[in-house]
Amino acid sequence: MKQSLWDDPLATPNLSSDPSKNLWTLNFGPQHPATHTTIRLVLELDGERVVRCVPIIGYLHSGFEKNAEVLNYNQYATIVDRMDYISPIANEIAWFRAAETLFGVEITPRCKVLRTILGELGRIQNHLLCVGAAAMDLGALSAFLFGFNEREAINDITEYVSGSRYHPSYFRLGGVMKEIDDQIFKTLVKTFINDNLPRAIEDLEILLNRNRIFIDRTKGIGAITAEEAINWSISGPVARAAGVLRDIRKDDPYLCFQDNWDDKGAKAIDFKVPIMKTGDCYARYLVRLEEMKQSIFIIKQLIDNIPAGPINADDQSRDREGATGAVPVLPHGRSLTVAAQISKNILPPKSQTYGSIEGLIQHFELIMTNRGFQPPRGEVYGCCETANGELGYYLVSDGSPVPWRARTRPPSFIHMSILPKMVEGHMISDVVAVLGSLNIIAAELDR
Repeated sequence: MKQSLWDDPLATPNLSSDPSKNLWTLNFGPQHPATHTTIRLVLELDGERVVRCVPIIGYLHSGFEKNAEVLNYNQYATIVDRMDYISPIANEIAWFRAAETLFGVEITPRCKVLRTILGELGRIQNHLLCVGAAAMDLGALSAFLFGFNEREAINDITEYVSGSRYHPSYFRLGGVMKEIDDQIFKTLVKTFINDNLPRAIEDLEILLNRNRIFIDRTKGIGAITAEEAINWSISGPVARAAGVLRDIRKDDPYLCFQDNWDDKGAKAIDFKVPIMKTGDCYARYLVRLEEMKQSIFIIKQLIDNIPAGPINADDQSRDREGATGAVPVLPHGRSLTVAAQISKNILPPKSQTYGSIEGLIQHFELIMTNRGFQPPRGEVYGCCETANGELGYYLVSDGSPVPWRARTRPPSFIHMSILPKMVEGHMISDVVAVLGSLNIIAAELDR
């Protein structure tokens, strides 16, 4: 009886259906530097050429989605940080976009700017490591150092705003964990985007863009067409390198990427979406380099224009309530009565918790286990354009303080599905190049 691939996931399946073809089976990972001990590829080979590839995942399953059913909407930020752990703060943007859509919360202009800047820093953070690690897997150790060293400046920024370097958990429903000093934040960000990052990108370009070995190892390797990318639901740099002109920041804008983000008629932040046609590893590398340059351009438009005013939606609704005796209309046609109800689902600032009985009561109402959030019943989907593509969260609420169900739409899982097609017909050594260009994050892959 022929062994099924799934009879024993720890055993190497016999893929060859015809022994006369003289094919042989090779385990590529999980104990391999390029698979980071979290991905196993069973390769069927004709000599050193890949005939068939079967990915086997599940080596880092942490039950992240199941955790959503026992953690409230703010607590779950600590979990999403650990999915795409290369740029954790970007995951929080997607999660709270979904949660705030469910609650009907409109965040303040100041919060939008702060989230936009930090989201772009997360994109840069991810691309630096992806480009550096992909080059290192092909033998270019210096490229890894050029990319990895500059990430420390971003860690300094996240440490300042949140107190944590690697898992910030900085955003909250309707706002952020704590206020920041604009001057300190501007100094840190400007030093990075004006001094550190351009030098790192230039070093990478000088080392790799015309490097004969790097070009031979990446050009024409793992190529897909725009039609294939669309059919496989590919997104992000992988899709744009194949000619798919789609970016959620343009096609489904959020934060400062939408018009009137400041409630004063401001235009959406301007930037270009880099795109190529060849769809190979080299194109994906170039797209990521250009995206970092566009992120610099985005941040420069915002860093000197951080609005004053409240940073949390709770403060905003209270300010509007005390400003006039009339009942004002908030964004999307919500009345003050609705806004006051919404504010009860947002943690008050520490100053209000410690300085007023109302703030203390509101804090207790959300934190006490027999109270908590009061979301409406329903289901929503919220997403954003992360460094790897469309990261989305599908939420189902039954009205209790925790989600009834939370499903993640991770780009790494989608991109892993097309890996067998990308490596088919290539050499074993090309598998490393394709894996590096896809930037598969195992915690996002397995969840």
